[in-house]
Amino acid sequence: MSRRDKQELGPASNNSMLLEDIRHMIEATRSAVAATVNAGLTMLYWNIGKRINEEILKGERAEYGQEIVASLGRELASEYGNGFSVKNLRRMIQFSEVFPEEIVVTLLRQLSWSHFLVLVPLKDPLQREFYAEMCRIERWSVRTLRKQIDSMLYERTAISRKPEEVIRHELANLRDKDRLTPELVFRDPYVLDFLGLKDRYLEKDLEDAILRELESFLLELGVGFAFVARQRRIQIDDDDFYIDLLFYHRPLHRLIAIDLKLGNFKAEYKGQMELYLRWLDKYERQPGEESPLGIILCAGKKEEQIELLELNSSGIHVAEYLTELPPRELLAERLQRAVKTAQARLEVYE
Repeated sequence: MSRRDKQELGPASNNSMLLEDIRHMIEATRSAVAATVNAGLTMLYWNIGKRINEEILKGERAEYGQEIVASLGRELASEYGNGFSVKNLRRMIQFSEVFPEEIVVTLLRQLSWSHFLVLVPLKDPLQREFYAEMCRIERWSVRTLRKQIDSMLYERTAISRKPEEVIRHELANLRDKDRLTPELVFRDPYVLDFLGLKDRYLEKDLEDAILRELESFLLELGVGFAFVARQRRIQIDDDDFYIDLLFYHRPLHRLIAIDLKLGNFKAEYKGQMELYLRWLDKYERQPGEESPLGIILCAGKKEEQIELLELNSSGIHVAEYLTELPPRELLAERLQRAVKTAQARLEVYE
């Protein structure tokens, strides 16, 4: 809108626009100031933890370390509040132990101190780095971060089945180049408890439920997925085929075809998905995009069949879906078995 147009609208309208512009300026500045303050405080907490750790807990007075920390906490809390209590000083010490300074610096703008407090207790360094980097890339809230950890997202990603050196390499690329790979994106199993499906249902019921709860389904797939089509019709020769669900993943720059199956995985599903992917690659792939990928979602898997078919080389990911979330202990046991089995198979082929 030009200055002349604003003048013709009259003083009241001009004042309203001015007020709105000033509101935007205030909110933008507040957000920038809050981010700067958060970064400064988080770095302060890391430096405090490092100083205490180096000069007290690892020094000659290590046997008196806990008493000294307690004394420091009482003094600092009386001057600066409960944020510097003994409990929080111990968190700062642990924070400096598990996060190197260079990693903290890269995460400061996206992660708050509250995020780090959720991450610090995680025992596995690779698991901790995965959640930190995904939190940075996908801009998770603290609540979302907790939810992803509780749902064992790391253990459900394809990357967790890889050897440690491969995981480190993938996470380093994510940290240094913001490069997401299918192994970091795809999951197994997918938890679809939000669909509300009963014991008996048809493939159409599963598809209908997903479309009805599309927002929740997109959240379970992960950030970056955009819905494209349902029952995408493709014609090859004189035959019609239908892709159950078609998505596009923005960071991966790929179309993602999803095929829904009620029972266990069957070998013939590979040929069907390969046909879909080659058609999409020939007719739907846009300049600058990578080759399409496929996800076959099944109620159960046949691990040896999947291994022998070498589906990964075809760009196909097979995953189970759960319509009910099992107790965390059972899910953890199941995922641990899957990780050990996958890593054992990799060792055989090395």
